[in-house]
Amino acid sequence: MLAGAAVAKDIKIAHIYSKTGPLEAYGKQTATGLLMGLEYATGGTMTVNGRKIVVIEKDDQGKPDVGKSLLQAAYGDDKVDLAVGPTSSGVALAMLPVAEEYEKILLVEPAVADSITGDKWNKYIFRTGRNSSQDAISNAVALDHENVHIATLAQDYAFGRDGVKAFKDAIKKAKIVHEEYLPTNTTDFTAGAQRLFDALKDKPGRKVIWIVWAGAGNPFKIADLDPKRYGIEISTGGNILPAMAAYKNFPGMEGATYYYFDIPKNPANNWLITEHYKRFKSPPDFFTAGGMSAGMAIVRALEKTNGNTKTDTLIKTMEGMSFDTPKGKMTFRKEDHQAMQSMYHFKIKVDPAFTWAVPELVREIKPEEMQVPIRNKR
Repeated sequence: MLAGAAVAKDIKIAHIYSKTGPLEAYGKQTATGLLMGLEYATGGTMTVNGRKIVVIEKDDQGKPDVGKSLLQAAYGDDKVDLAVGPTSSGVALAMLPVAEEYEKILLVEPAVADSITGDKWNKYIFRTGRNSSQDAISNAVALDHENVHIATLAQDYAFGRDGVKAFKDAIKKAKIVHEEYLPTNTTDFTAGAQRLFDALKDKPGRKVIWIVWAGAGNPFKIADLDPKRYGIEISTGGNILPAMAAYKNFPGMEGATYYYFDIPKNPANNWLITEHYKRFKSPPDFFTAGGMSAGMAIVRALEKTNGNTKTDTLIKTMEGMSFDTPKGKMTFRKEDHQAMQSMYHFKIKVDPAFTWAVPELVREIKPEEMQVPIRNKR
């Protein structure tokens, strides 16, 4: 070894997510998926170009101010090369300016609000997670027909409001007759359900309540209030497996999902399913796939830069970059760094072998079929 030759410095990644708080279940999956993605993409070595990858985990508790200060500490004190996270859209919006201030990449996974890659975006922000528009456009595919009347039910914060706005933008033929926003911690849905029923019950044609909801509370309880007596159906996107137990009450329900382990057929997903069953005795879930996608994107970028972690080099490399994931190929769109990706139109099947309802694939909605609006001002 040459005298004075430096030992390659570790590549440090901060993962800031909801280890605790209302979105804890999502955060834990992302953390598992991120590590599995780094492992898979590096062939188990956890190194790129001789540099070891080290992940530092931090708990934002789902609180914007906590997430913000943790990201400042990660960039400033821990001197991380880039950060991944967070789980909540509210936390993400507090973190975006920090990435700009420290001129370091924040790879957003899985926070969904459009504004993250929209009007609150800056050039240090990339996102492997899907955005509200991708959710909405793909769900509109299942519902947007003539003579359909839709009322929406969402939580009253960035995720819910951006989700409904994007859904309204995507709907061309159906009519949106009412928007219901409830506090994120709602447990009693009776009053909200009554307003939804009143808005829909006298409408002709197909009547649908479209739900966009995350974390605690079970909005599907409104089924107990018997919307069927008015001919009202319920529709929603995919969710984590425990939440999809509630879908068993809605056989035949259609919507679109970001991921269900049995849908995508590719080597990365096959590995993820096999290894996840081996290690955890259960299939990988929604956000496990997302975490893995983030890990694979990072390794792909580092391979392309030969392990160079300079921010400008990474940004140039990642803009327009395609990479493999458990969902197949994704590409970071140059304009806003949003990962363009497939979504899956499903129909719910009830299978007694599973505790959750099975979203059977109707068809894959490919990225090029979705006109996902560019919402930032670059």
